[in-house]
Amino acid sequence: MSGPFLRMWAAPIALSVLTVIGLLSALLGDGVWDHVSAVALGVPVLLCLWLGLRRRTKSD
Repeated sequence: MSGPFLRMWAAPIALSVLTVIGLLSALLGDGVWDHVSAVALGVPVLLCLWLGLRRRTKSD
């Protein structure tokens, strides 16, 4: 399971695992888990925004 498979699917799998961790910690925990969920759910959003803005400014 290396080579082209990991090169294509490693980032989406990592982002989905991070999202699941964020959702579960938001549903099941309180206190520090709220901060964990905010970070875990914020990282994929910020990464997508950064990649989208980078691509847009690069092509202009």
